[in-house]
Amino acid sequence: MSAFPPPVAPAGAPDLPSPTSETPAAHPAAFPSPVAPADAPDLPSPKSETPSAYPAEGPGQAELLAFVHRAAADTALVATLPRDPEGRTWLRLDGPGGSEAWLIGWPPGTGTGWHDHGGSYGAFATAEGSLREDALAHRLPAEGKTGTILELPEGVDRTRELSPNQGRAFGPHHVHQVLNTADHTHAVSVHAYYPPLPLMRRYSRSGQALRLEQIERPEDWQ
Repeated sequence: MSAFPPPVAPAGAPDLPSPTSETPAAHPAAFPSPVAPADAPDLPSPKSETPSAYPAEGPGQAELLAFVHRAAADTALVATLPRDPEGRTWLRLDGPGGSEAWLIGWPPGTGTGWHDHGGSYGAFATAEGSLREDALAHRLPAEGKTGTILELPEGVDRTRELSPNQGRAFGPHHVHQVLNTADHTHAVSVHAYYPPLPLMRRYSRSGQALRLEQIERPEDWQ
């Protein structure tokens, strides 16, 4: 029996762009900023990025990472996720301490596009298949209007492959994209965020130029 409560299917997805081909069910003047080394800790998020309705003593990154690892290893839970060969699918989970959590399916060739998490920190782990994460070791401005172009310094790109039972935690300023680059293999992953995502910024990228394309809020995906 699964150690996790039955997932609830939401009306919209929280995590990253959902191309029209994907299946809806549940889951972004230049502003130069300092380069953060890849292993540097994230700086505290501005108070405006953390909704006051959520206590500061919520689950930490380590607790969220432990949760996504446990959920990813729960084969009964993972088996409840509908699979679609054409687009991502997802189910809402009950995360620890009031966090927001999702079980997400990734057909071959699908991905999120570049995005941040609106000041929330989190973690994710792969349950099946393999996912590639492209991330930036660079802190972006917390504010900005759509159309803003951010010039990235050289050498800030980081890439990692996450196979089953592998995961990572990230801080409130994390900017990344996640992709299933496999030709034939479906991937499944578990994601958790705290506080629950207040917004997400979606970006397009051309070389070292990152353009803020859209700012989404919970009502846009739920």
